[in-house]
Amino acid sequence: MTEAGSATGSAAGPGADEERDLLGGRWLTGDTPYGAMIDRLRDFLDHVAAAKLDDATAQALDADLAAWTQRLTPMVADEAHRMFGRVRDAPGHGQVFAPAFIPDQMGDDSLHARVTFGAFHLGANYAAHGGAVALLFDEILGLPANMSAQRMARTAYLHVNYRAITPIDKELQVSAWVTKVEGRKRFVRGELRDGDLLCADAEGLFIELLPHQQ
Repeated sequence: MTEAGSATGSAAGPGADEERDLLGGRWLTGDTPYGAMIDRLRDFLDHVAAAKLDDATAQALDADLAAWTQRLTPMVADEAHRMFGRVRDAPGHGQVFAPAFIPDQMGDDSLHARVTFGAFHLGANYAAHGGAVALLFDEILGLPANMSAQRMARTAYLHVNYRAITPIDKELQVSAWVTKVEGRKRFVRGELRDGDLLCADAEGLFIELLPHQQ
């Protein structure tokens, strides 16, 4: 996401009007060609992360990736026309940095969803990497922050508390809600849970952009 990028200049996702449509259309199914490809790419990265590759397999994979890199090179587009992280009909808006989540409930200022970290996001000892957890929170908190914003709101501050191990390969529950609005500022909190166990919580500040900002 991320959907709400950094105030210091990272790419932000769709505007407020597009965010309101996350529970509609085909966004949840990934049933477009690009969405299906992103699903496959996520699965591929999990398999690469989980595999112990022999030299022959690694060399064959390297050759295949080199061929695809060459095929994609003529398709390089400027930022405004790229699809990665910018399409509504693919999980995670078509990016694979943060794990894809499945929204269950979304209101004007809150979000409840399910998420599973795979081997690609492994830190060690079957626990998700702390950076992957932070990426998820940036995605999740950015959504309600943008719901009522007239213009896109970007991340200005994000603080994560790691309370317990976040397991991989297990469906978890994640939520976010706006706690306060002060002018262009949106204060948001979030939680990541494994049932009754609080794995992590976060608080963030998102600032609505001025008309001349992007």
